[in-house]
Amino acid sequence: MTLKQYILLSQMEYATTSFFPGFMGILYAWYNYGTFRLGFSILGLLTVVIFYLAIGIRDTYLDYDITDHKNTDSPQEVMVGKESIPLKNIRLAYYLTGGVALAIGLFLVLQTSLILFYIGFGGMLIGILYTFGPLPISSTPFGDFFIGLAMGFGIFTAMLYVNAFDVIQFDWLSITLLIVASIPTAITVMSVSLANNICDLEEDIEDGRFTLPYHIGIDKELVIFKSFYYAGYIAIIFSVIFGTFPRLVTLSLLTFPYVLKNIRIFMNEQDKKTTFLTTIYNSIVIPIPLILTFFIGAWLDL
Repeated sequence: MTLKQYILLSQMEYATTSFFPGFMGILYAWYNYGTFRLGFSILGLLTVVIFYLAIGIRDTYLDYDITDHKNTDSPQEVMVGKESIPLKNIRLAYYLTGGVALAIGLFLVLQTSLILFYIGFGGMLIGILYTFGPLPISSTPFGDFFIGLAMGFGIFTAMLYVNAFDVIQFDWLSITLLIVASIPTAITVMSVSLANNICDLEEDIEDGRFTLPYHIGIDKELVIFKSFYYAGYIAIIFSVIFGTFPRLVTLSLLTFPYVLKNIRIFMNEQDKKTTFLTTIYNSIVIPIPLILTFFIGAWLDL
């Protein structure tokens, strides 16, 4: 397997989304607990990204397997078929990539505590079960929630913990503040998942995946889609009020008009090839200014 084939197989271009909640967790630990561990932060981010690549490899294989069993499509149209990658090489790449992520994760657990194991294992379990088993999470109405839980709250909390494991105390107040702080990055992931399920509704039904829009209808799903974004910005405001975000983070609220324009575009027409891109843009426009203003605000105490 060539490097090019591995990059295509693992959907590496999408792995960058896992950086955003990771960076927020690191900044949260620095600002609220005064701790930053560069080595652990790098290893934590590597664990997240490498595991994401392993999931991407498996998802690409499953797409090929589904297409191969369809009478209307040719498996040669899927990347695995186009590149003529032997299935045994795909399985090997999946196990090796997942094994590396697990090894780094266990090293970090040994350096911190079992709390990190529970946080990381929960996230990994969701990642595995999302497209695996007799009833994958992605085929249920709860897929959007679980992907937000794993990528938004899970990665955020794990990166916070590897930096502040020796000073943080988990109680009802700290956990509540954590949940609120993780919402802005969680909703970007959940909104992309929601939009994807809306656009793929008919195809998902054909493949036996009955996601949330199947159960409640597209109109109600769009209301939830819009509400997620509002919740993200409200969470930023509350986090500033609570003092867990620097005051400078309020500047990131200036992205709201652009995000709202993209929301309206997708609300008017749901098309995978055109308007779906607006949710991708929002998933970048929301976290990057948030991270930059958080970093500058924490550094300059603004």
